[in-house]
This record gives sequence, structure tokens and C-alpha cells, in this order.
Amino acid sequence: MAISPTPDSRAILTQLREDNIRFVRVVWCDNGNIIRGKAIHLDALARQLDEGTCGVGLSAAQQAIPVVADAVAPGSGLGPVGEVWLVPDWDTLQRLPYAPGQARMLGEMVKDAQPWPWCSRQFLKRMVQRAAAQGLTVQAAFEPEFYLLRRGEEGFLPTDQTPFAATLAMDQHQKVVMAIADALAAQGIAVEQYYPESGPGQHEISVRYTQALAAADQQIVYRETVKAVAHQHGLVASFVPKLFDHQAGSGCHLHLSLWDGDRNLIPDGSGGLSAIAQAFAAGLLHHLPALMAITTPSPNSYRRLRPHCWSGAFCAWGMDNREVALRVPSNRGLPSPTHLELKTVDGAANPYLALGSAIAAGLDGIAQGYALPAPVQVDPGALSEADRRDRGIAPLPQSLTVALAALEQDDLLLEALGAPLAQTHLAVRRAELAAMAGMTLEAEVDLLCDRY
Repeated sequence: MAISPTPDSRAILTQLREDNIRFVRVVWCDNGNIIRGKAIHLDALARQLDEGTCGVGLSAAQQAIPVVADAVAPGSGLGPVGEVWLVPDWDTLQRLPYAPGQARMLGEMVKDAQPWPWCSRQFLKRMVQRAAAQGLTVQAAFEPEFYLLRRGEEGFLPTDQTPFAATLAMDQHQKVVMAIADALAAQGIAVEQYYPESGPGQHEISVRYTQALAAADQQIVYRETVKAVAHQHGLVASFVPKLFDHQAGSGCHLHLSLWDGDRNLIPDGSGGLSAIAQAFAAGLLHHLPALMAITTPSPNSYRRLRPHCWSGAFCAWGMDNREVALRVPSNRGLPSPTHLELKTVDGAANPYLALGSAIAAGLDGIAQGYALPAPVQVDPGALSEADRRDRGIAPLPQSLTVALAALEQDDLLLEALGAPLAQTHLAVRRAELAAMAGMTLEAEVDLLCDRY
């Protein structure tokens, strides 16, 4: 764990000076999924290194701030008393192509020279280590969708009215999309595909999978980059799950694979899932109602999770079925399949908490030997309730209230998070639920658009 200056940090500092970097942002993501940071001037960073330390002070209460207001969530277990040290991980250092003179490092929270239990990045590290103890490496990628918007007198307006994958939309947004792709590449992120999504002004730029911790880090960098580059082009980019009532919502699907060294453990060699992949998938489904309090953690999330919307509203899995929560994508040839896709994840989710909790759920499936039910190869929403009951297809929570109650009863996920982090996450999301109760969609969008 990088919680102190590295042997190479002074050499890096010299290079930063030569590159005319003046501020280094130390960034974290809180329980409300707001990306926050404090910037250290390079001269101050040099003095810190001379003193044998590195980082910025942070009120412990920052991890208890909901998305709705800069006020501590009731019942969070945190308050105005207490200080933690936000320590940069030098391995994550990147110069910011959209902010000349500034660089970024992702931070971890430390208190009394020990990892702080409320740190979401360290939580994901613990889950990665839990997988490693079973001889498994998890690789992952987030697949975020976002809207490009303009601010109008009547609120946020989409930048076009084109349908899915329209080349006209590619032409209309060529400059901003190319700038986003170039900025991601400049920060070491491998861009794979781009296309306009189903909603007007909605886009998807997919990136390559990587090790689990790097995948969550990558999602932070992605969100920051897309929003910053869009702003430079006079636009607003937003990952809010549901912006427009009658248009497509934005997901942030989570792709997962299990590895033993350089061997992908997902395929069985004949076009199906291996035994370990089946158990991992069964664990995801078993814990999914509770997991949604972490992966779809906003009241706004549940405006998106509806049948016939390709959002995964049912607790089921299927091969190439976009209406179930857990899709298994096939490849053109063997090896196939090579990964799982959890669809009930969106832009309101802290990526460290979402990925770490998904790993914990899947590993529990392996440990308990959960049996994976039969695949669902039809649209569950087209079946009668009786047919769904006969097939064991359950609807997923249709509100954050139900998901939070499920999480409170899920001992496995609570244990994985640890009591302090679990208490604070629940309190933050309950505070958001209370503050947003009765809000219209327009009011939610006005509140959330710049936050996600």
C-alpha cells in the first residue's frame, strides 16, 4: 500500500518541475460518489518530502457527506471531530491533459499511520486480497454511458435528437469525442469503442479491462476527464442514471472476469460457463438485492431500472440477454464467454465500493457453492407473473428504500465492508433518500447533474 513517499518520488518531483506542473491534486471518491480533491503546490510537496511525509489533512466527516448538501449525514458515526491523512498513491500519478500545470494522484485515507476503515479504495484492496487468498485475480472494466447537454433557460437540453449509433451524431460531436479519447489515452487508458447511445445526446466510450483496483481508478479518471473536456467545449457531461423521463437512462455496467495467472477461468471450453464462474455468478445473484444499495444507490437510479429498458430489472442471468441483471456476452469464437456483465450498476455508484462488493458477493458464491439457476433466454418482462414465479425469476428492488433494507440484512456484505464503512454508507444514502423524497425528476436532475 502506497501510504508514504516512494524511493522515486523525488525524481518524479524533478520531472514535474521540468513539465511546469505547479499543483498536484490528491483525489478521493466519497460515499455519495462525488469525486473530491485537494491540491498540493509543488513547492509544498517538496517540503513534505524533505520532512519524510506526503499528503493532505482531511476532516473525517468528509466521508459522511451526502450528495444533497455539505452536511454530515445523521447516524453516520462521523462528525466534526477527527482528522485523517489523505496520502497519494504515487503509482497513479498523471499529468492532466485538460488542466495544464496540474497533475493528479489518487489518495487513500490513513489515521495514526494505519489504513482508515472508512476508505473505499482500501476496501477494494481488501477484496482483491480476499480473492488472491483463493488463488484468483479479478479483472474488470466499467462501461459508463453519459449525456452531452447544453444549459438552457428551462434546464438541461440534449445536444442532438439522433437515434442509436447514428453517424450524424458522430459527426456532430466529433471534436469533443476526439478530445475525450485523446485525453483518456494521454492518461494511459486504452479506449476500445465509441458510439452514440440510444438517448438524444447520449454517448458511450468503452475502455479496456484491467486489474480490479486499476479498473476502479480508471473509472474515476474517466468521469473527471469526460466532464472536464465537455466543459471546455461549452457542454455539460452527466452520468446521472435518469435524466429524461421518456429517454434512455445511463448505466455503468460492470464487466468482470476471474483469472489464475494468465488463464481466464470464465469459459468451460465448449461455449458455456465454468463451474467456478457459475458459482461466482450465483453469488452475485444471491446478494444482488442488497448489492444494489451500493451499485444503484440513488433514488434516481430506480427511475432507470424498469422492464423493457435493457437495464436489468430482474434477478436472473442469460446468454446475450440484455433484459436480465447478469448478462453473459458471447464471443464470435472460442474462448467464449470470457466475462460476466452486471447491468445493475450506474453513475451514482462509488466504483471502489461497487466493484469490491461485487467481488465479495461472487466469492461468497464460490465459498458456499451456490447453484446457478437456469439461464433466462427470453425477456422476463414479457412473461406473466406466474411464469416468472415458476422459473424462479424475481423482480429486483424498485426503490432505494427496499435495497437499503436488503443491505442491512446481508451479513456477508456488511462484514466485507466492515462496520464503520457500512454504517456510514447506509447513513449517507438514507440522508439522500430523505432529502430527495417527493422530488420531481426535473428537481433531481437539477440537483445531480453536475455531481455525477
